[in-house]
This record gives sequence, structure tokens and C-alpha cells, in this order.
Amino acid sequence: MAEKNPESVHALDLIMIALGCIIFAFSLVSFNIANNLADGGLSGVTLIIKAVFHIDPAYTTILLNIPLIWIGYRYLGRQALIYTIYGTVVLSIALWIWQRIPIKIDLKHDLLLASIGAGICGGVGQGIVYRFGGTTGGTDIIAKMFERFKGVPMGQSLLWLDIIILTVSLVYVDLRHLAYTLLYSYISTRLINSAIDGAYEARGNLIISEHYREIADSIMEKMDRGVTVLDSKGAYSNDPRPTLYIAVSPSELHKLKEIVSSVDPRAFMTSFSVNEATGEGFTYRRPKRHLIKRKNKYE
Repeated sequence: MAEKNPESVHALDLIMIALGCIIFAFSLVSFNIANNLADGGLSGVTLIIKAVFHIDPAYTTILLNIPLIWIGYRYLGRQALIYTIYGTVVLSIALWIWQRIPIKIDLKHDLLLASIGAGICGGVGQGIVYRFGGTTGGTDIIAKMFERFKGVPMGQSLLWLDIIILTVSLVYVDLRHLAYTLLYSYISTRLINSAIDGAYEARGNLIISEHYREIADSIMEKMDRGVTVLDSKGAYSNDPRPTLYIAVSPSELHKLKEIVSSVDPRAFMTSFSVNEATGEGFTYRRPKRHLIKRKNKYE
């Protein structure tokens, strides 16, 4: 099978990036703008311009991104460049549309509910965009420039840019609204990180036992999960001691412990969080097991 070109553009990516931008634009209009909440990044700059000069964010999103994309295009790569331009255009169009659709979420001027709603809705939208390799341009490009030419990590650059933008936002919001903006930013960031880390959470497990073969066979038989045998040895005795590795869903962890304990109560087992698990049993279904085991034609 030919390998996929990492720089190629995929239809599913474009569809999901568009969906994420539409959700993010709805959040900005229905929660941030409607409740006078600020924002970080380029979106925060567009909100400042709207408050001070009364210019529609749908237009400033495009206008501010043009020079940034022009400056950073040679460092983005073909796919990243296309996805960035695409995400910027879709976000601008979505902002323009949502501001003209009479949808109002009545929160009774409760800033706590507004910040939570903005954090959840905006975080989901941006998380989808980033999950499928897209961006909406803006400060991401600036951060990449700092990383390339100054050696400053992107996370650090983005943090300081957000601090500067939020501080300037005090020209149109008071400290109370800014405090709720920080709550919104925290919730949004957590959801974005969850989306980027992986939607298919799993538990990785390492099992050390003299009865590793029996444990592996029991796991494969009772849980229909693959098991990997790792070559390892004790640091003190220097004796070979094979280690089993298996990834299971959180709901299967209890059953795994029962199987290990039933075979070898003295087995050493560690379990740890896996941000993302892809492949058989996680991102696509395992082959169905038949009630009647078919005979191998080579037997």
C-alpha cells in the first residue's frame, strides 16, 4: 500500500475544520460579543477593534491575517498554508453570518454562565479545528516565527501574546469582565488540549510475572485484546523477565486486573493513562468473533 503524503489535502479535514470554525464563530458572537467578554489571540484583537472602531470582526479577521500569512507562508508547508487560509476564510464568513442571524441566548446577564458557555462552545470549535490539522491563522503564525528565529517555544510566545492582548482589552472591558474572560480561556484551553491529545483515551498496562504466557493467553481469550511481549530483565538479578504490554479502554481495566490476579496474584502490574490510542479496537472495530471457531485451512 502506498504511503499517504503528509502534505496532501483531505476532504474530511476540510469538512471538520469548517465545522470547527462555524462553532467557534457562533461562540464568539453569542457568548463573547453578546456578553462583552474579551479573548486572546487574533480573535481578541478583532474584538478590541470592534469595540473601539466598530469594525465587524468578520472583516478584520481576514485583513489582519493577510500580512501574517504572507510573512509566514514559506514556513508553514503546503498543507498548513492551505488549511490556514481555508480556516481563516471560513471563520470570517461564519462570523459575518452569525451576526446577522437573530439567535440570542438569554443568560440573564450572568457572566459566569456566559464564560462557561464560551469556554465549552469555543473550546469544542477550536479543538475540532486543531484536531484536523487546521488553524485560524493569527498569533499561531507569529509564535512560529519567534520559535524559528529566536528559539522561543511556541507555548511561551502564545502565552505572552495572550497576556498582552488581554491587557489591551481593558480599553473596553473592566476587571470583572476580564476575570470572567480568564475563566473562559481556562475552560477553552482544557477542551482544546483534550481534543488535541486524543478522543480515544485508553489505559496502558505493563505486567511482569513468571506466568506471563498464561496471562497473555487468558487476556487474548477472555478480552479479545492483543498483547505484546517485551524483552526485559531484572536490574538486580540480571535474569530475563518478559514484560507484557496491553492497552485497554478504561471500562476494561477492572476485568484485566481480575484476569491477572486469577492467574498470578503476585504479578507486578502498573497502569497509566494513554492520551490517544489508534488502530484495531479503538479507531476501527476489531474483527468479529464467530461463535463457532472456523478451522484454519492450513491445519
